[in-house]
Amino acid sequence: MSATAVFFLCLGATIVFLGCAVATGLEAKRKQHIASVACAVAMLGASIWAALRLGRVYDIHAAGAITPFHLMLARITTACYLLPIATGLRTIYVPKTRPLHRKLALLVLSMTVLTAITGTIMLLRSPPIASGGAH
Repeated sequence: MSATAVFFLCLGATIVFLGCAVATGLEAKRKQHIASVACAVAMLGASIWAALRLGRVYDIHAAGAITPFHLMLARITTACYLLPIATGLRTIYVPKTRPLHRKLALLVLSMTVLTAITGTIMLLRSPPIASGGAH
């Protein structure tokens, strides 16, 4: 399977698991919610790994200003995943923090979607590297 296909498969799985995390969180299905979050974080890690492989296939720096913007946003978004994880763990013991947890989770979900959009734009503007292999 090509590096591009692996990346989009991992990214798609990340977004699906995030959707499951939102749905199970809103329905207060704690065990399924925690499992969905764990899967989403694992797939995020796989997506990052696959994205790094794409750097050998596409000249992302040729995409222009979108590249540093996307890379900055991706780093910030990844770090922000700690916020809903921390507040989620706190909500287990202090249920009154649930509204804060929900807001932070939706913020990170929104940032993830924005990061996916900027990354897609970056890839569309990046020419393949001649020696990068199949895409």
